[in-house]
Amino acid sequence: MAIGPSHRRRIPRRRLLGIEIGGAVALGAIAVAVAVGVSQATSSPACASVMTVTGPVRAAAASGALGQTTGEATHYVLQPGDGNCSYPAANTDQLHVALSPGEYGAAAACGSYLQVTGPDGSVTAEVVDQCPECQAGHIDLSEQAFAKIAPLSAGLVPVTYHTIVDPPLPAPLSLRVKEGSSAYWLALLPIGSGNPVTSVRVSSPSKGWESLTRASYNYWLATSGMGPGPFTVQLTDSVGHQVTVTGISLSPGVVQATGTSMYGAGASAAVAAAPAVPAATVGTTRSAAPARTSASPLPSRAAPVPSTAVKLAAASPTPSC
Repeated sequence: MAIGPSHRRRIPRRRLLGIEIGGAVALGAIAVAVAVGVSQATSSPACASVMTVTGPVRAAAASGALGQTTGEATHYVLQPGDGNCSYPAANTDQLHVALSPGEYGAAAACGSYLQVTGPDGSVTAEVVDQCPECQAGHIDLSEQAFAKIAPLSAGLVPVTYHTIVDPPLPAPLSLRVKEGSSAYWLALLPIGSGNPVTSVRVSSPSKGWESLTRASYNYWLATSGMGPGPFTVQLTDSVGHQVTVTGISLSPGVVQATGTSMYGAGASAAVAAAPAVPAATVGTTRSAAPARTSASPLPSRAAPVPSTAVKLAAASPTPSC
């Protein structure tokens, strides 16, 4: 019987300027309702459908934020592909952030975006990593992101931050099959969802629909595999957007473009797209990278504070293409 590979990731120690961080304001949770959306065809992959969010959800999210936290920020260097969220590379302008274990939520926050305001301005940063020594309210920004809110020489600055609902999407959704995946063990990584992904379901010609389980390194696992593929994948995010794509192949280490977005202009364009063709693939394989470094010493931190998760209020129906 084939067994899926273990995921080994060394988490380096973080460092701070000798000051213990105070309390934080917990993120508020919102309950959502999912409305039946419209089916869509995309240029890649063979079929895609999008469910839109209306009514109470849109009203609750109208402010564009899920809550406000007051805390402090430091900065560090993250090597491409080395974040705990497993993304093969951070966004192109390197504006990213690592969260405390409680706020990281065993990868529940991966792929979301924070609006961070500091002494000299604001920056939008994608959650791509975990800061294991950080307490709730302490975030660790990339140097590029930190430089937009304060001089790097400051090292530690007070900030406020919140999660953005439906942030602008830099590119359509893509999926990556993890190295070691086979017909008997499958791991999928959604990339570019904008809001955190809360559910991944997969169907294949040899099996029916199966709900996958998210690992702490952000891949979604079918521990008994889903056969040789190709796969139909349904993704749902934290505010109820839902996309179903087909034609995802069993191609470990390859980022496969879907040609559609979880919401917004990309999703609308996909509805009016040309007839479906097989999913395109982009060869962005992950390579080993050296450990990240940070700017100043920090002792080991206390146990994480649980964060408030954003959850769906109801399950969505099984899609059809």
